[in-house]
Amino acid sequence: MFSSRFHWDLRPNRLSQLLQQKRAEGSAVLDLTESNPTRAGFSYPVTEILGAISDPRAMVYEPASAGLWSARQAVSGYYASRGSRVEPERILLTASTSEAYAFAFKLLTDPGDDILVPHPSYPLFEFLATMESVRIGSYPLVYHGGWSLDLDALTRAVGGRTRAIVLVNPNNPTGSFIKTNEREALVEICRPRNIAIVSDEVFADYAFGTDPRRLTTWADVPDVLTLCLSGFSKVAGLPQLKLGWMVIGGSEGMRHDATQRLELIADTYLSVAAPVQHAVPALLEAGRVVREQISARLRMNLTFLQQVVRDTAVRVLKVEGGWYAILQVPRTRTEEEWVTELLVCDDVLVQPGFFYDFESEAFLVASLLTEVPVFREGIGRLLKRAH
Repeated sequence: MFSSRFHWDLRPNRLSQLLQQKRAEGSAVLDLTESNPTRAGFSYPVTEILGAISDPRAMVYEPASAGLWSARQAVSGYYASRGSRVEPERILLTASTSEAYAFAFKLLTDPGDDILVPHPSYPLFEFLATMESVRIGSYPLVYHGGWSLDLDALTRAVGGRTRAIVLVNPNNPTGSFIKTNEREALVEICRPRNIAIVSDEVFADYAFGTDPRRLTTWADVPDVLTLCLSGFSKVAGLPQLKLGWMVIGGSEGMRHDATQRLELIADTYLSVAAPVQHAVPALLEAGRVVREQISARLRMNLTFLQQVVRDTAVRVLKVEGGWYAILQVPRTRTEEEWVTELLVCDDVLVQPGFFYDFESEAFLVASLLTEVPVFREGIGRLLKRAH
């Protein structure tokens, strides 16, 4: 009866079952996996946000396949504030970054084609690609005191049906940025093969320190077709308002051909709600206030973590940006045993590295978005167990 796309085991995994049991028992679980900014204790400009989405202009239906011009101008202004020139006509609005991925895969692939995604990375890609009948290949990120692309492995992974290379910049959860030398190598791989770059840049505002080698966006790279994704979920800390976008890059001819097709795809769905589109200028301004709070929280938690693990058996891997930290813990237990014991015995929830396709053990992933008292107590309990 149902599509063969649904080949996953839909039952809750063991960690989810344990968490549900702990909460049913009334345990006060310290959740170090928090990724929802609206539940992380930030102060939102509520009056401004609610006022913005009540604009009377939203009562008139004005379908625009790429999104309202005023909204795209506002997104263009956001890029200008970050030092990038992105014209409004290069921007296409979507209901989320996930929908932008779906549009990108519809644009670039036929059923049975493949895309390459990084690992470690967020485990969403398999679901998104499978829903489009696209195969997933992967290329590794390697760690030697810092993360980098394994360019040789990536080159070997490219096949005759590879249509796109997905980058997450900075990566989730490693927090690593693409560097300028890696950009040049990627262009040399993609250009002669007509392979597109899909660059997920949702965490680009959350960098720790500066590094002139970092590539903060692919929107300015003219040599290959690029689709740069971002949205309100991270830029403004407003995932519930469901606005994402895609910046189309590359040569003028590439952009023209891609834009025509993407607008046809978008016109088929017309998914972005009018109230949100009219509110984009005000919401970006309100989101700036939230983004500043998020950045301060991330830095505070990371600084604490780096200090408190000194002279312990736990190591924090270098992170350049994003919302997460990776902890390398002693291989006295498997990752599953680590997260299970922490939850059952210490009421601390973290994610195992295998959720993100880490190739070896033992790594744990913690969210730096977590409220400071919860983060500090949870990390303290983790370190006692690692002693």
